[in-house]
Amino acid sequence: MVTHPTPPPTPPQTALITGASSGIGKALAHQFARDGYHLVLAARSVAKLQALADELQQRFKVVVTVIGADLETNDGAAQLHADIQARGIVLSALVNNAGFGAFGEFKDSALPSDLAMMQLNMNTVVVLTKLFLPDLLATRGKILNTASTAAFQPGPYMAVYYATKSFVLSFSEAIASELEDTGVTVTALCPGPTASGFQDKAELGNSALVKGKNLPTSEAVAALGYRAMQRGQRVYIPGFMNWALAQSMRFTPRNLATKVVKLLTRPVA
Repeated sequence: MVTHPTPPPTPPQTALITGASSGIGKALAHQFARDGYHLVLAARSVAKLQALADELQQRFKVVVTVIGADLETNDGAAQLHADIQARGIVLSALVNNAGFGAFGEFKDSALPSDLAMMQLNMNTVVVLTKLFLPDLLATRGKILNTASTAAFQPGPYMAVYYATKSFVLSFSEAIASELEDTGVTVTALCPGPTASGFQDKAELGNSALVKGKNLPTSEAVAALGYRAMQRGQRVYIPGFMNWALAQSMRFTPRNLATKVVKLLTRPVA
């Protein structure tokens, strides 16, 4: 009788999720844990992360590592990478979800806030992707970058935020093309306005974009985005109206598109 050696067990998949303490990031953590991924959760709010970690470990029997990280600083992303490497953790998914916006005219915004937004929304995405790409190539892993429908046009009253999300979308599509024969997929999730903590931090309550609107939940957006990532879809826009608006911008003169966004985003009483 010929016996065959038992193949070694498949190592568990591990995902890093930034900005996981609330909103879409928190909801994505549930999606990954439900599928058996071990998790690394990173944000400044360690207490919120630990409460989430305890819940996920108890509910889904996965290992969740919490790391406090200030990704708005110049060396925050590199330090997070070093902390994860020191723990011997190898990623099979990277979720660049941390980000924030601010509502108001550019002339009135504080420069340090604008620069911190650019650091978090753009630079951190590039640094983490660069540093963790060897892991993802080895595991034939997945990258999910949270962009926005803001990525498809200029955004008066949120000029820097819209520009950062355009960067995320362009960057995601470009590296997805570069990596298409490696087994690594890159997905840009482009939600429209969503019920989450984002609006409060951005002080969007008086914007026509969200005031009085019935917004989709973070959980619904995260579930759709997670499935798009698993399919390897490069760009995913949840909701037909969001998709239609984003597509229409491709055929709209730039000046007109900007006027439309200004009207949709304007302050309202």
